[in-house]
Amino acid sequence: MKNILVAGVALLLAACTQPAQEEQTLSGLWTSNFQAEKDGKKTDLFVLKNANGMEVCITNFGGRIVSVMVPDKEGAMRDVVHGFDSVQDYMKYPTDFGATIGRYANRINQGRITVEGVEYQLPQNNYGHCLHGGPNGFQYAVFDVEEADERSLTLSYTSKDGEEGFPGNLTCRVNFTLTDDNAIDISYDAETDRTTVVNMTNHSYFNLDGDASKTNAHYLLTLDADRYTPVDSTFMTTGEILPVEGTDMDFRTPVAVGERIDNDFIQLQYGKGYDHNWVLNTQGDINRPCATLASLESGIMLEVYTSEPGIQVYAGNFLDGTLTGKKGAVYGHRTAICLETQKYPDTPNKPEWPSALLKPGEKYTSRCIYKFSIVK
Repeated sequence: MKNILVAGVALLLAACTQPAQEEQTLSGLWTSNFQAEKDGKKTDLFVLKNANGMEVCITNFGGRIVSVMVPDKEGAMRDVVHGFDSVQDYMKYPTDFGATIGRYANRINQGRITVEGVEYQLPQNNYGHCLHGGPNGFQYAVFDVEEADERSLTLSYTSKDGEEGFPGNLTCRVNFTLTDDNAIDISYDAETDRTTVVNMTNHSYFNLDGDASKTNAHYLLTLDADRYTPVDSTFMTTGEILPVEGTDMDFRTPVAVGERIDNDFIQLQYGKGYDHNWVLNTQGDINRPCATLASLESGIMLEVYTSEPGIQVYAGNFLDGTLTGKKGAVYGHRTAICLETQKYPDTPNKPEWPSALLKPGEKYTSRCIYKFSIVK
């Protein structure tokens, strides 16, 4: 009997020392698939949950939102963003899926900026221009984890002087907070030791049906904007600010994204659809929605709030079905929409527009809220 008891205790102790069985996230992700190392830093997956059962998964590789589970009109949970099942795929396939973008979101003309009389040449990685901080922007960096719990995640990254050609050592942070009113509240801050330019945003690709076989054509888009910044054939802003009145750029009342996207309008031809910045009427009022996107099929509505003066709406025109994401989903043409709150494109070369300059002793701040609800 004594031997049996000893053997039982030994088995019990052995069981207690075994690692706990890994649990899948609500969106079907495995944390172990996001645990890797890059440039001497470790990557991981962080899971935020609220009282309503909403779940947001984020990796510190690129400060990326990997999945967002929200209820549809029937109460079923749907994952409403594009992404991959593993950090290896994010490293292998260069995309902006869910990423924290920096130093400068959007395009800078010919990759050239002048700061305090000194001209800097940045990478020219998009039609001769610098896009999203260059080919090695923040979306491919491993962020440090400062704080993490079930509701909030704070990540930080130090971009060294000269990284992708930008001046100054820039220390930046991004905080994701999941609230009980089903909102992802994203705040950014940054400081520098030399005058530089900063413009950060989140680049989530929203598919409000949680179904990559469906396009965004039926989504109803509303933008609180009377004006927009037109582009040329290389997607670069011309410097003009034009009224949306009487054009295919007018979303002041809800319009289906696909209703006019292929019209014979020069801006849609240049952008290959919608890929433009709108000048927001909200003027930094974080309590006033600047944009809404709704799917009547799923019943899911997304409201966007921001402290920024502009929003870039990108309708997934370059998605082409060559990328396979979570659960084997194929990401085809226009199967998602990005709503990127930010300074206007090429602001460093257009001094009459809201400034993106950051000087030593100052603090850059920006805030964006993605709030989900059901269409009433």
